Amino acid sequence: MSPPVVPRGLVVLLGTASAVVVVAGLRAAAWLVAPALLALVIVIVVSPVHRWLRRRGLPALLATVILVTVVYGVFLVFAAVLVASLVRLAALLPGYTERVRVLATEAADRLHAWGVGPAQLGDLARAADPGKILSSVGALLGDLTAMTTSIVFLLALLLFFSTEASTIGARLDAVERVRPRIRGALTGFATKTRRFLAVTTVFGIVVAVLDTIVLLWLGIPLAVLWGLLSFVTNYIPNIGFILGVVPPALLGLLSGGWGTTLAVVLVYLVLNFVLQSLVQPRYVGDAVGLSTVLTFVSLVFWAWVLGPLGALLAVPATLLVLAVLVDIDPRAGWAAALLRAPDRREDGPFVTGDARGRRRPLRWPARGNRGKGRAP
Repeated sequence: MSPPVVPRGLVVLLGTASAVVVVAGLRAAAWLVAPALLALVIVIVVSPVHRWLRRRGLPALLATVILVTVVYGVFLVFAAVLVASLVRLAALLPGYTERVRVLATEAADRLHAWGVGPAQLGDLARAADPGKILSSVGALLGDLTAMTTSIVFLLALLLFFSTEASTIGARLDAVERVRPRIRGALTGFATKTRRFLAVTTVFGIVVAVLDTIVLLWLGIPLAVLWGLLSFVTNYIPNIGFILGVVPPALLGLLSGGWGTTLAVVLVYLVLNFVLQSLVQPRYVGDAVGLSTVLTFVSLVFWAWVLGPLGALLAVPATLLVLAVLVDIDPRAGWAAALLRAPDRREDGPFVTGDARGRRRPLRWPARGNRGKGRAP
């Protein structure tokens, strides 16, 4: 007696309900998932350095200590530059008080010329409740405190993940003997993550250097900080440059007027938009095999689920989900064809991975054989 066939509609409904539950759980545990994913990505990126040190004859413990020291050193340098720049920014802002007053007066005159009278301006001023502003500042300080806690948690995770990195090869060998496609999927995830971060880092360095040079030429205060911000926001696909242009544009308005602000915005549009939103996605798509639409949708989704770190980790998180749900399943070739970007280096229209993680074209069956067999 054959087992009962479950209706496809019920399967879709149950799958959708399960996905909603999983996403809700991820969002509730974002404080844990986001730092853990960031630590995993960092360890994946630096793991080739660990293997290189081992090939040089260093013991596993010493190689791990060197690797963790280098990673911690990079974090400390980044944090030192950030703190010093924020302290200087806090010292500069009081000097722009008079400039802010002049700009507010000019804005009021301009609104009056457009027909906005004193009554409407009074309503607008009353709407800006100081209590709300203070509560917003308090919430921001709370977020900064939570961020500090997350950084400490992240550093601990980096230490533990780096310690475990030396044994991952043996574990994957054991997995491959039972489920070879799992190793191929996880290896493909690690390789694509390293490719994405390599491409993004190169473009980020170029953008940060060019932005810093132009901001120094325009006389914008703290140009190095805004160049560092451009480098960080470059990891946010498609719209990262928008987050990076706001602070230097505002400082340009306070220090040099509307002309300086317009110059900053134009420079960011030419450099950051062209490189980050037009040129870089093409290379990222070739490196990781994600379509531009999926990259943008994943940015919005992971930012909503995991918060600010989700925006930075949108591409690696999507690659991990695809590895677990698509690359492992030999019957999920149709999903790879829908989600992957067209591959310009293969004969087939899309690519997927074989059991060992190697790239191969996903070919459609011939017209006479459609419906026979399963997708690769």
